[in-house]
Amino acid sequence: MESNPHLNPPPERGRKNVEVLISAVEIAGRTAAMAEEIAGKLPPDLLIVALLRGSFVFVADLIRALHVAGAKSNMRPQIEFLTLASYGSGTTTSGEVKIVRDLSEDVEGRDVLIVDDILESGGTLHFARELVRRRKAKSIHIAVLLEKPGKRRIDITADFTGFIIPDKFVVGYGLDYANYYRELPFIGTVQAI
Repeated sequence: MESNPHLNPPPERGRKNVEVLISAVEIAGRTAAMAEEIAGKLPPDLLIVALLRGSFVFVADLIRALHVAGAKSNMRPQIEFLTLASYGSGTTTSGEVKIVRDLSEDVEGRDVLIVDDILESGGTLHFARELVRRRKAKSIHIAVLLEKPGKRRIDITADFTGFIIPDKFVVGYGLDYANYYRELPFIGTVQAI
């Protein structure tokens, strides 16, 4: 079987100062497993609210995996985007969450799955969950690719989690540092910024 250069790029194609923490192959496998979990537990007429910008790669792969996993349950998710900001160009959250781009779809009476790249302090996800709750969603669940349990400042948990990771600043697969590194097909730690 021929290897896929997009899943395992040669070292010279990656950033020299990024060490791989979770490979593209591991991400693909876990995303498929999460889709199975979601399809088995949530209603088929699901509205996915992707928190941008960090989750865009993950949510694209997740909805494709839901198409496969949800074939038996007739899963037919719709997708909506909410852009929130709390980081700016640094490596730590400011703690203040702002709406950069609001939802265009009405969530009232809908079963909503909020999808984010990472659960750290909990501020962004708490803000998104409360916004959707105030707008009268029928049910609200949360899926995250990554979780750093030791960083939590707000009591919030994800219903579906891809990977628990150590307290390191990570990039790749949509996650960034000052809007760089999002294109990497793996999740890595930046050795020198």
